Amino acid sequence: MRWESVYVAGTGAWLPEPYPARAAVEAGAYDPEQWEADGLVSVRVAGDGVAPPDMAVHAATTALKRSGVDPGDVRLLLHNYVWFQGQTMWPVASYVADHAVHWSVPAFEVKQECNAAVASLELAARHLRCESGAAAAVLTTADRFAEPLIDRWSAEAGLVYGDGGTALVLSNRGGFARVLSTATRADNRMEALARGAGPTPLPTDEPYDHGARFAHYLRSGAGNIREATDRLVAMVKGVVDEALAEAGVEGPDLAWAVLPTGGRNKMERQAEQLLGVPGERTTWEFGSHAGHLGAGDQFAALNDLTERGVLAPGDRVLLLSAGPGAASCAVLEITATPGWAGTQSAEVAS
Repeated sequence: MRWESVYVAGTGAWLPEPYPARAAVEAGAYDPEQWEADGLVSVRVAGDGVAPPDMAVHAATTALKRSGVDPGDVRLLLHNYVWFQGQTMWPVASYVADHAVHWSVPAFEVKQECNAAVASLELAARHLRCESGAAAAVLTTADRFAEPLIDRWSAEAGLVYGDGGTALVLSNRGGFARVLSTATRADNRMEALARGAGPTPLPTDEPYDHGARFAHYLRSGAGNIREATDRLVAMVKGVVDEALAEAGVEGPDLAWAVLPTGGRNKMERQAEQLLGVPGERTTWEFGSHAGHLGAGDQFAALNDLTERGVLAPGDRVLLLSAGPGAASCAVLEITATPGWAGTQSAEVAS
């Protein structure tokens, strides 16, 4: 889908202090060979005193303030997450909207694992297209991963989970970046990779173990590693090709590729094989100090690019996300230097 009047007007993030990956290795929590393969320097680890929705509120407050958008013009809030948000049977998106924007803003949750945030950007763009007057949408993510229900260092080979909240403000009136295109593709057969033994009637206290779930998928005869890999590559390559074609941009022309944060080799391989972009034009440097922020990798890394002042008018930036079942991509064109370039989020944890 090609867009004409959709802009990124503000970004924000709330990130706790980094925890050194080496310290986790020395404590026996992180396999040293996996650490060597991943190349991580640190991951963001939150203390017990903050819940994910409050991380999202902090990030959204920063993004909205930076955007210059009147809260009264916000027509939608979409909150994205992967893990527990602090309470069951609770409309967490309404909490984020009430505390960060306004009590009357329609607010909904987008729950599509690691693909949620970029998918929500496309959903919000569609919503803004239907608005005749000045309108904006606030997109947030937040996650905190902790034992005993998840071991961030070993739950999934090839990535380590980090904590934090992120936000992005879309506007139909202007911003520092124009959304050129978005695309989403699905292969719903791939949900089986993350299902494990299958649904249970009630919640359980069983810790999350991605490797065990994938092993069950292979034992069940539903597929094999080659088949799963081919499906994932086809889905991701298809969505990237579609978004670039709609934007009229070729991979090598991208100034930055914002990719999901996995291990260094995986990220560089994605950039080079899918986009023809060298590793130094990805957001690996940021990701290697943050870890995999659930649904928040893309918004957090884009926020980092704005704060470091490395985005210039005319730059094209690609955001890519993928999960078990769907992949989404967006292409932006930087139209102005963000007014907060060279500063850090006011709400970043100290």
